[in-house]
Amino acid sequence: MNHLDHQYTLFIADLHLSAQRPDITAAFLRFLREQTTNADALYILGDLFEVWIGDDNPEPLLDEVATALSQLAQRGVPIYFCHGNRDFLLKQQYAKRAGMTLLAANTVVNLYGTPTLVMHGDSLCTLDVQYQKFRRWWDQPWWQWLILHSPLWYRQHLARKARRKSHATKMAKTATIMDVTPEEVPVVLQRFQVNHLIHGHTHRPAVHQHPLPNGDVGHRYVLGDWYEQCSVLTVSAKQWQLQFSSLANEQAE
Repeated sequence: MNHLDHQYTLFIADLHLSAQRPDITAAFLRFLREQTTNADALYILGDLFEVWIGDDNPEPLLDEVATALSQLAQRGVPIYFCHGNRDFLLKQQYAKRAGMTLLAANTVVNLYGTPTLVMHGDSLCTLDVQYQKFRRWWDQPWWQWLILHSPLWYRQHLARKARRKSHATKMAKTATIMDVTPEEVPVVLQRFQVNHLIHGHTHRPAVHQHPLPNGDVGHRYVLGDWYEQCSVLTVSAKQWQLQFSSLANEQAE
């Protein structure tokens, strides 16, 4: 990725980092070293990790990622993190270690004069009623407190159980149910009084346009996952560009 514009901001999501996919971790660490140094900011819009069971998890991968992120922050690049449905239990302790600023679930940022709503994106999948019920449950502070104060081994057990259930449930759902509900987008854009939206979650990188009731056109940028390739949105004053490159560091479009 060649950045001709001196001012640009980077957006990524859905890396699902885990010890089982060292190739994704290697690609992410390379991205931090090579692509972010001159950025105005890096936004991570959720599901950076495959699963998060607490800031006290001693897994070496978490230290490796925190060190790389904090080094970027120390070089003067702000890092903003929005929780995903896999790492919603990530709290201030780890964010501080990684040099990240935690964002609210829905945050409006000014991108070179363009007010833009950023989020993980799962709240837009309103047709998935079962998931939305679960989402409202785990979003409760008391529930999160209860989970995080249980023994680490128990949280690891719950994570394994949740992953098996998630996989089985996903196999039974249609693509439409798991995707963004198009009718929800204009509602959300109007609520936050913006015409631009950036999110991840669906693993379907694309740029969508949504007619708005006031006659304007809403622009929705969907970030891709990193299962098969790196996916980055680069925003500058001149252009918004979804870019892709292979995990092996070979440029591709």
